[in-house]
Amino acid sequence: MSFGQGGPQWGPGGTGGPGGGPTPDWAALAEASEARTRRRKWLLIGGGAFATIGIAAAVAITVVSANSDDSSASNKPASELPATADIPGASTDPEPSFKETTPPPPPDPKDFISSAKKDKAPLTPEGLFPGKTFTSGEKVYKKGATDSTKKCSAITQNALGAVLAKNDCTRLIRASYILDGIAVTVGVAVFDTSADAAKVKEQAEKGLVHSLPGKGIPTFCRTGVCRGTYNAYGRYAYFTTTGYPSGKNVTDKDTKAYSVGDDLARLAFQRITQRGEAQASAAANAPQQ
Repeated sequence: MSFGQGGPQWGPGGTGGPGGGPTPDWAALAEASEARTRRRKWLLIGGGAFATIGIAAAVAITVVSANSDDSSASNKPASELPATADIPGASTDPEPSFKETTPPPPPDPKDFISSAKKDKAPLTPEGLFPGKTFTSGEKVYKKGATDSTKKCSAITQNALGAVLAKNDCTRLIRASYILDGIAVTVGVAVFDTSADAAKVKEQAEKGLVHSLPGKGIPTFCRTGVCRGTYNAYGRYAYFTTTGYPSGKNVTDKDTKAYSVGDDLARLAFQRITQRGEAQASAAANAPQQ
């Protein structure tokens, strides 16, 4: 048999061949086999893909589940959040409380000059009446002599001396000033308590502190009429004796002499007050024990 042009054909649907039976369509069978092979590969690939997706989904579900508790708690309104006492680590002990404190009031200056027990600052004529002059408004007084004695009645007229002795005067300090021919001596009597000084103020209706000349101030008020004043503050009683070195009498119409006496009485009050203020300030600034 020759397989040349014009010979029998082996193709689809042919009936001729060895054995005389029908010949299989080998091309169709081959294509069908290839098709089955391709389906198996896609099934294997597809199954693997579905498995991968399933694992990823499981991981995603696990992550969402783990985060869902925190997000739901943090996103709740305050009214739905657990009470502070329910939160782990929250302290159930009461918060510390502190008593309200108020600073003590500042010391009263008068307290320091009302009793010898508190009035401890040095007491001297120069300390009580410092400097060489005293200025009141436009008036400048020149200071003369000063002195201090524990024998209070020795430098006063008898009526005043008796009152000082009766109320236990412990010291009498004097200083003299002069202005325009008018001289004045201011005297400060010291007592242990303010009650003693107050009694002197009530009882000192008569008598003067002796005038103190010296250091440019002539003798005055040894004769003639002079004007006297008296008052008290704290444990101190203070007096003035005002007159003319010329011997001229002071009358109730002598406003100039009255003004001089009032200026020096005011100086005595101011110096006693300042003494109390200085001691009160020192006590306020002292370190607390």
